[in-house]
Amino acid sequence: MTITDGPAPHSNPTARTHEVTNQAPPLVGHDPADDAVLLEGVRREGAAWHVDELHRLGRVVGSEEARRWADQANRFEPELRTHDRYGNRVDEVDFHPAYHSLMRTTVGAGAAGSAWADERPGAHVARAATFMVATMLEQGHMCPVSMTYAVVPALRHSPELAKEYEPLLTSRVYDPGLRAPHTKRGLLAGMGMTEKQGGTDVRANTTTAAERPDGTWRLRGHKWFTSAPMNDLFLVLAQAPGGLSCFLVPRVLPDGSRNTFRIQRLKDKLGNRSNASSEPEFDDTVAWLVGDEGKGVRTIIDMVTMTRLDCVLGSAGHIREALAQAAHHTRHRSVFGAKLIDQPLMRNVLADLGLESEAATTLGLRLAGAADRAQRGDTDERAFLRLATAVSKYWVCKRQPAIVAEALECLGGNGYDEASGMPRLYREAPLNGIWEGSGNVNALDMLRALTREPQSLEAFRTEIDAASGADRRLDAAWRELKEQLVLTEDAPLRARRVIERAALVLQGSLLVRHAPAAVADAFCASRLAGDQGLAFGTLPPGTDFAGLLARLPH
Repeated sequence: MTITDGPAPHSNPTARTHEVTNQAPPLVGHDPADDAVLLEGVRREGAAWHVDELHRLGRVVGSEEARRWADQANRFEPELRTHDRYGNRVDEVDFHPAYHSLMRTTVGAGAAGSAWADERPGAHVARAATFMVATMLEQGHMCPVSMTYAVVPALRHSPELAKEYEPLLTSRVYDPGLRAPHTKRGLLAGMGMTEKQGGTDVRANTTTAAERPDGTWRLRGHKWFTSAPMNDLFLVLAQAPGGLSCFLVPRVLPDGSRNTFRIQRLKDKLGNRSNASSEPEFDDTVAWLVGDEGKGVRTIIDMVTMTRLDCVLGSAGHIREALAQAAHHTRHRSVFGAKLIDQPLMRNVLADLGLESEAATTLGLRLAGAADRAQRGDTDERAFLRLATAVSKYWVCKRQPAIVAEALECLGGNGYDEASGMPRLYREAPLNGIWEGSGNVNALDMLRALTREPQSLEAFRTEIDAASGADRRLDAAWRELKEQLVLTEDAPLRARRVIERAALVLQGSLLVRHAPAAVADAFCASRLAGDQGLAFGTLPPGTDFAGLLARLPH
């Protein structure tokens, strides 16, 4: 062995090991609203006038500052203060300033209740697109935003209460803090339905309501899962003498005094960490009846319907964000001498994810269009929305965790690191499948719609038939589904299989009519004709991968 003296091959070998190469830069400084799939849907459903404003929000959402807000709001979680320093009961939740920045941006962009005060056709579509883009930034703060939007149609069951509160619920001003409602520039709303002994079975609720001579009511009970407890108003279910009823509970009474709303604890949740979810106790709590006594479920269901729509929109937006992160990473990362996005198998994975995302986004905006037209008196669209919301909520929310997991895997170990933001997306992913009714609840709700509201099935038929003859695989799937929609004794057992197929056929009908041929063909081949595997990235040879990848967000 010969040992030679002299300089090493590199004068500073340590510096070489610290050189960073082949890493994707952060996905910031972009506009998530600059997305063909999203913008085509917005224009198609009647809100082309909103595109410029949507881009303004998109540029904020894609900014480095806003991305920092999202991270901080989840790292520095809400904190409960039951008492002040003197021992007075206050029941307040403190949030990091980043959370307030998120709320101020999203409410100011019109994602809360403002659509109800906008008379332009397409107002609810515009709001839906805004909601989706804001969700791409951070999902937790969207909970109070969604409930504020959804409370308006339920509150209208009591015109006097709606007259008093609706102007502030439709405001674009985020005005945090517990003060008398009439002194604020904008209000946020929530709901209290579930209890620990009942959960989904709200008729098992034990919270009681007693009427007072002045027309108010007093509630006593304990709710199990009430999100955003610092909101100003809540719709609450309670047992009145005439049966389960809906009540309006303000945190602060008109005279400025605090209503009894004792927060027992905040939930320690899997995800959604920026948003506080609580267990409030009512003890002689002042409330006002909303709707008819004994008709609480019928009254609050209008709120539930709109929050279910937001579950679809939120999941579609969340999926789009996960896909954008995966596409961005693979465009910049090289392996085996080529960019990841140019590797055949990765192209298959991304194309498959993009196909799922486009179907979810298109369906969500179609529902928003139906909601907009239903609010303007279109009874056919209202009937369509009744069945399609349950179907869509089940399927799009069910797909979200699987899609986010696959998108995270596209980043490899980088995606498993908190700094990438992907773990937060992953923890959020199951929420919308649970919120406002789990998969089983929505599958059974589909059966109720088919049984009790046959006009909803007729409207659903009309929607699918609009694509009749355009694709033989869609036609065959629709013929098969129509047989499954005939209810038999085993319908509850089959409900998940039927609702899944209904969602796929509905998505196929929309894509055949509105998406590029590459998208429609791949969807019908894989989702309807079954030419795919059980995991993503199993589209068959002959798929127009270039056409599908061209639809990915940038």
